[in-house]
Amino acid sequence: KIINKKIKRVVFSINDIDPRSKNLASRELIKKNINIKKFILKNSAKIFYKSYFTQKSNKLPFADAKLALSKDFFSINKNNRWITNKKSRNVGNFLRSKYDCLLTTSKTINEDNPLLDCRVEGLEKKSPNLIILDRLFNIKKNSVIFKRNKKKIYILTTVSNFSKEKFFKTIGVKIIKIKEKKKHTIDLKRIFNIIKKIGFNRILVETGVTFLNQLIKNNLIKNFYLFKSSKNLGTKGFNNINPLYIKKINFSEKNRVKINLKGDHLYKVKA
Repeated sequence: KIINKKIKRVVFSINDIDPRSKNLASRELIKKNINIKKFILKNSAKIFYKSYFTQKSNKLPFADAKLALSKDFFSINKNNRWITNKKSRNVGNFLRSKYDCLLTTSKTINEDNPLLDCRVEGLEKKSPNLIILDRLFNIKKNSVIFKRNKKKIYILTTVSNFSKEKFFKTIGVKIIKIKEKKKHTIDLKRIFNIIKKIGFNRILVETGVTFLNQLIKNNLIKNFYLFKSSKNLGTKGFNNINPLYIKKINFSEKNRVKINLKGDHLYKVKA
């Protein structure tokens, strides 16, 4: 189209790293005497395409994480399903639209029974696919995620359960068996490699504090989004474990996203 429209000058930031297309367009345009100016804002482009470059390399997928906490670092409200306000939840829904898949655990599904979709008007079709890590195949068959989610769902498990496998296959859920290197231990990097082989490279992790602590400890999370309520939960709050690694993250004012959340705050930090 560029050639047919007789455009005389093309400006771009960075070459594709895929050998099938690297420099291909440049050569074709030069043949047609179209002036090329390359590597404009190259460093910005490297940041913008970081997850794409990861996909084309041997590196692990690009993974971010999202979590809602009270002001006093509790992730569970004993008296209410929600930690943060509706404005924060809407922004959280929007974040989901930017990823290939969500990674969660059966524990999160069983305890919270979430939808994990993008409930933003006009972006409903951008709801990401879902990967559920379920080591012992404990997930409940009647979870709402299997009734209302229209995207692809994968369950990664280490055990066999014929009746459950048959049920999930009939509703279009794919079961992937994984082997444990050590008893009762899952190799998290191997999980991420499996996700990459499936075809997903931009992952948003939405789980409880326990699993998230492990991912942060193993340096598997690039960016961490924390929606922090302006209210303390006190005795109404609960955590399954101490959010040790999450507390160590630098939630300073410079990392706060300048957005009106009606009292709540959103932090984006390098994990």
